[in-house]
Amino acid sequence: MADGDAGVATEPAVAFLRGLIAAQREGEDAIQARVAAGFEAAGCAVERLQYRPAEVPLRDEFASEAAMDGEERVAVIATLKGTGGGRSVILFAHPDGEPFRREHGWRHDPFAGEIEGGRLHGWGVADDLAGVAAMVEGIRRAAAAGPMRGDVILASTPSKRHARGVHAAMHHGFRADAAVYLHPAESGVGMREVKALASGQLIFRVTVRGRLPDTQEPGHAAFAHRAVNPIEPMTAVLAALRALDAARGERVHHPALDAAIGRSTNLLVSRIEALERAGRVPAACSIVCALSFPPGERLKEVRAEVEGAVRAADHPWLREDPPAIEFLSGVTGAEVREDQPLWQVTAAAVRAVTGEPPHVNPLHTSSDIRNPMVQHGIPCVGLGPLCGDLTQNAGRDEWVDAADYVRSVEVVARLIRDWCG
Repeated sequence: MADGDAGVATEPAVAFLRGLIAAQREGEDAIQARVAAGFEAAGCAVERLQYRPAEVPLRDEFASEAAMDGEERVAVIATLKGTGGGRSVILFAHPDGEPFRREHGWRHDPFAGEIEGGRLHGWGVADDLAGVAAMVEGIRRAAAAGPMRGDVILASTPSKRHARGVHAAMHHGFRADAAVYLHPAESGVGMREVKALASGQLIFRVTVRGRLPDTQEPGHAAFAHRAVNPIEPMTAVLAALRALDAARGERVHHPALDAAIGRSTNLLVSRIEALERAGRVPAACSIVCALSFPPGERLKEVRAEVEGAVRAADHPWLREDPPAIEFLSGVTGAEVREDQPLWQVTAAAVRAVTGEPPHVNPLHTSSDIRNPMVQHGIPCVGLGPLCGDLTQNAGRDEWVDAADYVRSVEVVARLIRDWCG
C-alpha cells in the first residue's frame, strides 16, 4: 500500500466501508447488522422490516414472477427525529450485490478492501456498499454537528432482482419531503454529477412458433421446404419493431436526453433464442427486447405500442399462428428539475465539498431514483463517488475511488443538514 493509500485507509469512513466488505463473507445479514449498529451509534432509532417483494403494491411498475426475488427480505430502517419545523428526508441504498462467484478471476481479495492507486476494491463495493456506508457515515457526521429541525430516515434496503426494498419501506409509512439515493456513479464522473432523471424501461419477450417437418429423420435439412422455420417469420417481427423504434425516435422527445445523446427513446433487441442442434428446424424462436422511454410517457401506453407493432408484423405464417408476447418487467421514468429545491440544495452541497458545480446525468435508465417519485410523489436525486469495473457489468476487481468516497460522505452530511435545517 502506497503512502497516499495508507493515509486514506485511516479515514473512519473508509474503515467502516472496509468492514462492510469484509462482512460479506458471512452474507447480507452480517452486513445489515453492522449497518444497524452504525445507525444506533449515530443516535438513530433502528428497526428491521421483514417483507416479501411480491406483496409490495406498486404503481406504474411490474415484474414477472420469474424476474422477481421471491424470498422474504429484511430492510434496516433508522430514524433521527428533528426538533420540529424543518423539512424531512429519506436516504436509501442497497446492501445486496451480485451473487459471489468463487471463480471470479480477481487480482484482489474480494473481501479484503484492498486499496491500490487510490482505488478501494471489494465485492459489491460499488454496487452498493459504498452508498450504504456513505449513508451511515453521513448521518454520523450530520448528527455530531448538533440537532436538526427536520426528521431524517435512513434505509438500507434490498434492491437487486426486483427486491423492492425502498418500496416496502415507504409502503409501511417511512416517507419524507424528499429522498436521496446513494449509489456510486457508473458513468466515470463521480461526485461531479447528480442523477436527477431516470428514463422508464419495458422489457419483453416475443416468441414465434414454427412447424417441424413431418419426418422421424434426425436431420431436417433435406425436409426444410416442408417446415416453417420460425426464424423466418421472426424477421417480420424484427422489421415491425425496427419501424416502431424509428417512429418513436422521430416522435418522442425530452430536451435533456436529446441534448445528451440525440435521442430520447430506443428499442434494443438484446437476445435472439432459437435453441436446436445444427441440422434441425427449431420449434420456436424468441427475442428479448428492452425499450427505454422518457419521463412523461406512461408505461401502459408504451406497452400498447409494442403490442400493436408485434401484432401488425406482416408474414403469412403469423396470421395463422400469431406471435406470443410476454412482458417481463416495466418501470416508469421520473425527474427532478433544476429549479426544484432538492436539486438546488444537492447542487450546493456538491459544490461546497468538491469545488465544482455538478451536472445532471440523464442516461441511467430505470434508476432507483424513480421509486419515491413514481410511487409516492416524493422528489428524489441520486449521487455517489467515482467507481469502475462493476461485477454486474462483467468487470473484475470492482472499485470505488477512495478519496471521492470520502467526499461523498461529506456531501451527504452537508445535504442532510442543509435540507433539514
